[in-house]
Amino acid sequence: MLSARSLFQEIIDDDDSFQLFCSIAASGETQGGWENGRIAALVPESMRALAPKITRHGADEDKHGRLFNALLKKRGLEPVAVPPETDYTMLLEKQGIGLAHEKLRRDEPLSEEDIVVYLSHSRVTEQRAADQMDMLVKHFGDHPELGRAITMICHDEDNHLSYCHEELLRLVAAGHGRTIQRVLRESALAEIKVYRDVSLAVMDHMGRLLHWPKPKSAALAAGIHAMYAYERFGGWHGMVSLKMPQRRGTLDGPAAPAPAF
Repeated sequence: MLSARSLFQEIIDDDDSFQLFCSIAASGETQGGWENGRIAALVPESMRALAPKITRHGADEDKHGRLFNALLKKRGLEPVAVPPETDYTMLLEKQGIGLAHEKLRRDEPLSEEDIVVYLSHSRVTEQRAADQMDMLVKHFGDHPELGRAITMICHDEDNHLSYCHEELLRLVAAGHGRTIQRVLRESALAEIKVYRDVSLAVMDHMGRLLHWPKPKSAALAAGIHAMYAYERFGGWHGMVSLKMPQRRGTLDGPAAPAPAF
C-alpha cells in the first residue's frame, strides 16, 4: 500500500534518489536565502523596521540549505544539478508570483507595495513548507540520519509562517488589506498549480531512479492530480486566511545555529 511514509522511506534508502531529493531541497532553500537577503537590503526607509526580520528569514533559509548539503556529505554524496522542471522557486517566478529576480538584482529601493507582495507570497509558500515539514517530522522525526535536521527546519518554518501572519495583519491595519487579499489569492492559485507540476516532475525522476513499475507511478500521479483538484476546488482557502499567531516576534534576534551539522 502506498503511503507518504513508505514512499519517502524508499527515497531516503537509495543513494541516487536521496541525492536528488536533498539537492532539490538545498537549492530551493539557498535560493530563498538569497531572495530574502536582497529584499532586506532593499527595504524602503518607511519599512526599515522589517529589515532585521527579513535578514533573519534569509539566514534561516541559508541554514536549511547547509543542512540538506550536510546530509548529503554525511552519506558521502555530492549535490547534483536540479532539473528545471523541479525548480519550484524558478517556476513560481515564471508565473509572476513574488518579486522578480531582475528587480532584486538592482540596487534600487523596493516600494511598500513590493514588501506587501513579498510577505503575501511568503505566507502562501511558507504554509506549504510548514505542512511538508510537519509531515516529515511526523513520520521521520526520530530517524537517526534525518530526524535532527528536519526537526530544526520544521521549527523554523513554523516561525516563518507566524511571522508572515503577524506582519500581514499589521499591514492590513495600516490600510493594505485589499492588496494583501488580492495577492494572497493570486499567489495561492498559482502555487497549487506549480506545486502539482513540480510534484509530478519529482515523482517522475524518482520513479526512474527507483525503477518503479508503471502502475505505481500512475497511482502516484493520480494522487497528485487528486490533491490539486481538492486544493483548486477550495483547499487553497487555507493558504490565504490570516490569524494572529500565539507566539509573536518569532524572527526577532539572530538565527539559531545548527552546531550538529
